Amino acid sequence: MAVDFEKIKNDFINADLDGKIRIYTTTQGLTVEQFRELLKYYPIKHLSKLEKALG
Repeated sequence: MAVDFEKIKNDFINADLDGKIRIYTTTQGLTVEQFRELLKYYPIKHLSKLEKALG
């Protein structure tokens, strides 16, 4: 199943913090590079919250 990375990225950019965490932790099928691209749009000051969600 192909993922529409541009749609995922746009949803991620426009999401609130909890939405960003939900998208990042539940989206499957992305490459490492695509996950890194999403992190460019994540507020670095809240990185610990994302790390906690990832376990």
